[in-house]
Amino acid sequence: MSAESDEEFGDFMRGRWPAMVRLAYGLTGDLGHAEDVAQAAFARAYASWSRVARTGDPDAYVRKIVINENLSRFRKRRVAEDLVGAVPEAPAAADADPLADSETLLRALRRLGARQRAVIVLRYWMDMSEAETADALNCSVGTVKSQASRALATLRGSAELRDSAELMEGELQ
Repeated sequence: MSAESDEEFGDFMRGRWPAMVRLAYGLTGDLGHAEDVAQAAFARAYASWSRVARTGDPDAYVRKIVINENLSRFRKRRVAEDLVGAVPEAPAAADADPLADSETLLRALRRLGARQRAVIVLRYWMDMSEAETADALNCSVGTVKSQASRALATLRGSAELRDSAELMEGELQ
């Protein structure tokens, strides 16, 4: 790769790193894994930068790599389940903690399938349109709509999210 291409890629990566880590964080729910996924995605993009730059939309190209990298990470190393003999008691309600609320949401997102989680993260976390999401996931807009509908129904049915929302509403009144 030429020095000019190296510099172009470096500028691109520095500018897009936070957004790609944020996307990966939404998909993985873990900052360490998110950084690993983003790093692997940028490494793959660097290896074929001339082709990526010619696409006209390198952001979309790297987003797709992030999504695929996360899916392959999930296939390679299954997420271990922590099975316990009894359901743990819910912690006592404390003052509102925004980090706790985001952890609650991330736990609920991790319960979704990989495809539904990707649709929710791209549509609502990354604020992408249905068409952009479909393009990033290499599926139809109808698939994005149906996966989003099912995922949102699952999230709405989550007792943990409902309890968190009720707790927040009670504190606001």
